[in-house]
Amino acid sequence: MISYKSKYILKSFINIHNRVNLSAAAENSVEKWDLITAVCLERKPVIAPEPSKMEKEFQDYLSDLELRNSLKNDFELRNESEIKKIELLKSGEVDLDSDVTLKQTAQDFIDASTEEAMSFKLAGRTTANENNNRSLNRKLDKHLVLLVKQKIGNVHHYLLPQGPRQEGETLRQAAERILKTNCGNEIKAQIYGNAPAGFYKYKYPKSLRTEGCTGAKVFIYFARYLQGHLPNKDVDYLWLDRQELAKTLPKEYGQSINQFLVDE
Repeated sequence: MISYKSKYILKSFINIHNRVNLSAAAENSVEKWDLITAVCLERKPVIAPEPSKMEKEFQDYLSDLELRNSLKNDFELRNESEIKKIELLKSGEVDLDSDVTLKQTAQDFIDASTEEAMSFKLAGRTTANENNNRSLNRKLDKHLVLLVKQKIGNVHHYLLPQGPRQEGETLRQAAERILKTNCGNEIKAQIYGNAPAGFYKYKYPKSLRTEGCTGAKVFIYFARYLQGHLPNKDVDYLWLDRQELAKTLPKEYGQSINQFLVDE
């Protein structure tokens, strides 16, 4: 018969053996992913957008309220004073003051300002490059996001500038390198924060899975365009607004980006 001590040792050995097998199976089942860093480079609107109907009505209401509740300023008081003096001069109740005739009256200033305002022409809200998706001088009242044409598998897509993280790099360092690689030194931009603003992952087709990599995990950093232009080189890129992004980006990829973009 097996003693109690022998049974205990045998049971412990079986438990250890099972744990080793489970650990090995877990290690074999862990999926490996490529770490990709992407940069969402956005140009802010250059001009204010057109107000909506409700915004216009509210603006008119505030202007009317301010006019009714406001006090007269110094220029209005001066104008009223001069009007009274002119009326007194016409009635002959006061003598002509030479100082009044030499200086510019409030009415003269009003006439000159009105003439200047009538001759002033507002710049147009649209430009000659509205249909040129490679130009930053378009959609001046919209946010524009940079997309670069890249090959994923055997298919080309317009995506955010992206690339694999190199050994020893932080994700932020990878974002700075990728932005410089895709945009060159002429573009000045500010990357916000050390943590990614968005995340997206996708699996490779089985025929393209190498070295056990299941797919790619994309960590997206947000950057604000400051100044400069992309150099003229063999890079197929687009500057697109929100509606154009929705039509161009893959659906799930676009949804991941929209989660951290501010609505217009």
